[in-house]
Amino acid sequence: MKFDNLLMVQEGPVAVVTLNRPQRRNALSLDSMLELTVCLDEIGRGREARAVILAAAGSVFCSGHDLSEMTGRDIDAYRRIFHACSDLMLKIQAIPQPVIAEVQGIATAAGCQLVAACDLAIAAEEASFATPGVKIGLFCTTPMVPLTRAIGRKRALQMLLTGESVPASTAAEWRLINQAVPAACLRAATRELAARVAEASSLVVAIGKQAFYTQIDLDQEKAYAYAKEVMSMNALAGDAEEGMAAFLGKRAACWSGK
Repeated sequence: MKFDNLLMVQEGPVAVVTLNRPQRRNALSLDSMLELTVCLDEIGRGREARAVILAAAGSVFCSGHDLSEMTGRDIDAYRRIFHACSDLMLKIQAIPQPVIAEVQGIATAAGCQLVAACDLAIAAEEASFATPGVKIGLFCTTPMVPLTRAIGRKRALQMLLTGESVPASTAAEWRLINQAVPAACLRAATRELAARVAEASSLVVAIGKQAFYTQIDLDQEKAYAYAKEVMSMNALAGDAEEGMAAFLGKRAACWSGK
């Protein structure tokens, strides 16, 4: 796949997608959001990748929406932009492969939203996160959706209402990211995590990822009702039978993806 605003390479079982607009601080133009959605959809439809790393070129991970596209437009133009943004965030969670954000620098507004929407995230210690829309008269309402679900109401509102930047160490404490590591270790850390994810059955990971996002907003009784049915169906899968037989036989499992 070739794109104008992205790079995509396959590293064994891991697809590495890189935002490639460093001259624009990797701002999310409408075209770049549409490209990224198409790219993720293609990865999700294929069987080559078992995990996805979302990285960025240059010193900034993502500065949010491209503000050059955000002035003097009519309501329909703004709706197209935010519809594309919402579709992108939903696509990240809809594809069967876990998506890991590799955050080397600043992630603000929709860039922070991108990190919050990813299934997992590792950041360099120098990275920072903010939802500063309130400072420019455009509240970060769509970033608020995954941010609130990641870090909770009080912390999300602190970021949203003040627009203040949060360092990577705090982002890890607040569970916006999984881990903060030295910049020199970032690439290795994300690939190590992706490799661990890729060791499991791709079918089982896909079942688990879909189930996670389905149950998370259900009340507990409904969540259990849904989860027990999913787990019952999972138990019938060939990879479940193989995995349990391998465990009991004290041998490595041989996954078929079925």
